[in-house]
Amino acid sequence: MVAMTFTVTAVSGLLAFFQPFSILVVGLHALMGFVFIGLIFGHVKQNFRGMRRSFRSRYVIGALLVTILLVTLFLRRPKPIRMIQGLSHNVGAALDRFEMRDSGMRYNYTPAPNYKLQLDVRAGERYDTDTPPEIAIWLENQSAYHIKTLHSSQSTEELPYWSWKVEEYENAKLEWEALEEDEQEFHAVAGATPNSSFDPADYILPERNTEPFYLNIEVNEANDSNEFHTDQPSVIYKVEIDNQFPKSFQVLDIVGYSKYDPDEEAWYAYYPDGTLTSSLKLIDSALLTIER
Repeated sequence: MVAMTFTVTAVSGLLAFFQPFSILVVGLHALMGFVFIGLIFGHVKQNFRGMRRSFRSRYVIGALLVTILLVTLFLRRPKPIRMIQGLSHNVGAALDRFEMRDSGMRYNYTPAPNYKLQLDVRAGERYDTDTPPEIAIWLENQSAYHIKTLHSSQSTEELPYWSWKVEEYENAKLEWEALEEDEQEFHAVAGATPNSSFDPADYILPERNTEPFYLNIEVNEANDSNEFHTDQPSVIYKVEIDNQFPKSFQVLDIVGYSKYDPDEEAWYAYYPDGTLTSSLKLIDSALLTIER
């Protein structure tokens, strides 16, 4: 029983780290963690007499010291630990918080204690909270390159524009990592600009960047047909955030719907041309609040 519980806890922990946030996976991991703690407590209680001598072992003391060291490192988060955490595809509960409500959804992102983004998306008349549409929220730099996904649905095939942006981002990271260390240092010096960074804070925080950046939403309801489309394309909303001219409240605007250009082999946001109907009613409004 202990071994099986440990296996489920370990596997769900790996899934929670390497995959986008899923309340089912995180909930399973937390629940099995409590079960595992209970089983260990019962095991120690039942075998306490035989284990007392083990508690005095130098190996136990060493394990305790190593555990304290690891906990301290993860709490203080030095650069190597931040690099490890950066491998995670989970949005991160320490910085991000996503809430579903009857009226829509709320998303909080805090890249620094003195800077907080809060996005409130109000559901439209075609938004079903029981079976909500697919949605992705992400940040882009001034050059419109993806820098961080804040939230994405479990099914991403319905969000082609965001998926293509992420693929561009991942390819750029792989190319950068493939460069020799001295070449990376040369590029970093030659192009001393935040656009060569993969740290989202370099684009968001006013003390690190003076250029505007963007917050985007892509939303899509699967199998949503009308007289023009067998399945209406996803709709993209966008807002520019300029720390040089700070605003506390900003409303996202529709910038278009997703459409693939085979000549360019890229996805673009084409301005709504009258062929979209119910897909424009999934979101009533999206309000961004920034506390600096």
